[in-house]
Amino acid sequence: MPLTAEQQAEIDSQSNLQILTKRPVSPGLEAMLFKALPVLDHGFVRVVDYMGDDSSIVQAARVSYGAGTKKVSEDRGLIRYLMRHHHTTPFEMCEIKYHIRLPIFVARQWIRHRTASVNEYSARYSIMDREFYIPEPEVLAAQSKINNQGRGDILSSEQAAAVIHLLKQDAQQCYDNYETMLKPAEEDGYGLARELARMNLTLNSYSQWYWKINLHNLFHFLQLRIDPHAQYEIRVYAEAMLKTLQAWVPIACEAFEDYRRGAVTFSASMMQVLGKMLNGETVEQDNSGLTKREWTEMMQMLAPYQTK
Repeated sequence: MPLTAEQQAEIDSQSNLQILTKRPVSPGLEAMLFKALPVLDHGFVRVVDYMGDDSSIVQAARVSYGAGTKKVSEDRGLIRYLMRHHHTTPFEMCEIKYHIRLPIFVARQWIRHRTASVNEYSARYSIMDREFYIPEPEVLAAQSKINNQGRGDILSSEQAAAVIHLLKQDAQQCYDNYETMLKPAEEDGYGLARELARMNLTLNSYSQWYWKINLHNLFHFLQLRIDPHAQYEIRVYAEAMLKTLQAWVPIACEAFEDYRRGAVTFSASMMQVLGKMLNGETVEQDNSGLTKREWTEMMQMLAPYQTK
């Protein structure tokens, strides 16, 4: 489902428009507008439109008439305070709209985030293109033995080649049958309605949608989907979107990196254990009051900061 020549021409014409405005404008994001950031083998993320910038967050927080303070350092301090103390509504004053091309199975996972406005390409009215997501061998892994929703060891080169062959074969065969069902009887087909024929497509077929969300909810999406435990195929989309935020709201994005993405949360019980450790007490899992899983999670969070 690549962009057609007509679609690309329309995008190019929009990119060349120069419109004067009194609204806040983000120079960094302006430079990225309409440019597709490639993701996976045939996917992309591109910014279509946006509203607000870092100064809009400050303006909303202070309910001021201007566009923020004259000192960037003061705006930065306020934005970091808001992020640190979970004052979220000022971040909701900024919105962004993306055009995203993604495999259907990624879209079905993505749509669980119900805080966005979405309009997806409809296979009821249009015919899907013959393009499918085929993973690279290095991301093909066996089911994890300790995580029911994660991956374990990478498949051998022979196993990966066999899996890729099956994925390509199944996707092509299903699409061939999809085309046959759509063709009219005079072309040796069945003339089946598009809304019915689409059920035969594999989940690695590419779809696309417009996805509009406010900054607060986008930060929440990114916090979950950039996490190393998130599925690889959705994580790479989140990483591409983070690049657009770094250009759009650099101060807010910096605060997000410090207080959300790079931060961890300890429970009250974990804090008691940490207090004992800081006081020099020897604490093990069996006398910590934590479950084995809680203990393991806490040790994993502390591991990067422990000296050998």
